[in-house]
Amino acid sequence: MPVGLDVIALHRYFAQHLPGYNGGLNARLIAGGKSNLTYRLSDGVHDWVLRRPPLGPLTPSAHDMVREYRVMDALQDTPVPVPGTRLLCRDEQVLGVPFLVVDFVEGRTLRSHDDLAALSPDDQAALGDELADRLAALHRVDPIAAGLADFGRPAGYLGRQLRRWSDQWSRVKTRESADFDALAARLADTLPAESGATIVHGDYRIDNVLVAPDEPRIAALVDWELSTLGDPLADLAMTLVYWEPLTEPVLGVPHVRGGPNALPSPDAFVERYAAGRDLPDLAPYLALAALKLAVIAEGIHSRYLAGSTVGEGFATAGEAVEPLLAYGLERLAPVAKAVR
Repeated sequence: MPVGLDVIALHRYFAQHLPGYNGGLNARLIAGGKSNLTYRLSDGVHDWVLRRPPLGPLTPSAHDMVREYRVMDALQDTPVPVPGTRLLCRDEQVLGVPFLVVDFVEGRTLRSHDDLAALSPDDQAALGDELADRLAALHRVDPIAAGLADFGRPAGYLGRQLRRWSDQWSRVKTRESADFDALAARLADTLPAESGATIVHGDYRIDNVLVAPDEPRIAALVDWELSTLGDPLADLAMTLVYWEPLTEPVLGVPHVRGGPNALPSPDAFVERYAAGRDLPDLAPYLALAALKLAVIAEGIHSRYLAGSTVGEGFATAGEAVEPLLAYGLERLAPVAKAVR
């Protein structure tokens, strides 16, 4: 039985709540996730994916199954490709935590440079453009038309993000960090007014999409646990920070841009995303994204030290924390000079 999953309890629940369930449930852990646990399920006729929170203590507002399910359900009839939604279980008597079930989408996950190397240079370039295009498409979806008007509070989003992730740091930190304190203080003085309000993914990167088996096309966007309504440039900035090879220890595999490749540069990615629009200075957004990712890395590191991680690729996450904080401070250095 896979760790974190009670297949017998699931079988009983599916028999009552999952239309078309055929019985004879099989399950296996899908490797790669650093937060919510993800499993592939099959009854011999249908294939699904189940997601549940990680093992161990959970921080407030993190690993929200209801939020993740709701946004995927709302995006079913939009240009944003997401898995088909099947059920959301809030009853913690089944697995001990809430969980969701969606359709299994056939596709490739490109986690490392080696995975990317299997694609031709033309396909790599096309996929990079597709990543920018799909992020832009998400940010064009009308939250009200999608039924997500109450999905978040866009006003004051950036300030709340800074406070939320600073609070998360205090809960998960395994060390003191003068750079974290300095970055949080500088961000408090330099955060801009929101550039707009859209649906944001919150963790958009190349290994959080499924690539179609035979073409450089995104078959589905996954891992929506950090989604909300907020500033789209914060979402773009998070993608750009993940685009930097310095995040390799968080990902636990050789970075896709860590060697020869035909993926777009960060500037080219931004240009493709903007599609001719003028964007404001992204420096404070990049600094906030670096702080956020440093906290995520520290949280992974904390769970790894506590023995609460499942699978491989967690041992190096803590090594990324200080470089990410330094990256954030470097982004704000020109801003600090301009303020003086």
